[in-house]
Amino acid sequence: MGSATTQALATSVTALAATTVDLDTARELFAAARAVAGSSALSGALADPAAAPEARAALVARVFGTLSPVTQSLLTTAAAQRWSSQDDLVDGIEELAIRAAASADRDDLEGELFRVSRIVAENPELELALGRRLGDGSAKGTLMEKLLGGRAGHATTLVVASLVQEPRGRRVRAILARAIRIVAAQRGRTVATVTVASPLTAAQTERLATALSRSYGAEVTISTVVDPSLVGGVRVQIADDVIDGSISSRLADVRQQLAG
Repeated sequence: MGSATTQALATSVTALAATTVDLDTARELFAAARAVAGSSALSGALADPAAAPEARAALVARVFGTLSPVTQSLLTTAAAQRWSSQDDLVDGIEELAIRAAASADRDDLEGELFRVSRIVAENPELELALGRRLGDGSAKGTLMEKLLGGRAGHATTLVVASLVQEPRGRRVRAILARAIRIVAAQRGRTVATVTVASPLTAAQTERLATALSRSYGAEVTISTVVDPSLVGGVRVQIADDVIDGSISSRLADVRQQLAG
């Protein structure tokens, strides 16, 4: 992420924090992100550093004039910033949509998104179908709405169904992982993906979360993946940090030393 985008995103997120939003705001922001992503002319004009902020604001009003005043205001703020690229602008609007959903919903959005990511991981055909460049985006969204109907909250269904419509060359699991990180950040938390050979008890999960929160100086929420191939132990990943205390990892180290 370029320095221009970092500043642009920070300003846009600050504007969101000062605004009262709901799931309709998130829905409109997702739609705006898809519209900008789907038109190189529009994304180029909105991200053009040579264009005056006033001109970009006027373009937002012309293109998105039917959206709510709250959504228009957030899009105007985003468009007024200097982004490092057109793709970064699209990513920024998409992040605002995810953050709006996280702000409007107080349920376990992170946990539900993680469970959806595991469903996708365990169904390669589903991931392939959702990740195809060809194919109708709205049909992909409808598919996920049907799949999640009654099994996930409104915010989760909105986020997932919206994101799969415009993957932009990204793998679905990567898209969902990014969404989980954004939701956690919006709620002042850090996500730890914990891989274990067998499920953790509630007490073990709580102790691990407490220990990690103390180490990282921020509240840590646990997403658990069960992988019997680990044999035993635990593997923890927080952003780029990996703590691998699994038996399989130690055996691999031994094998490497013997072969070396």
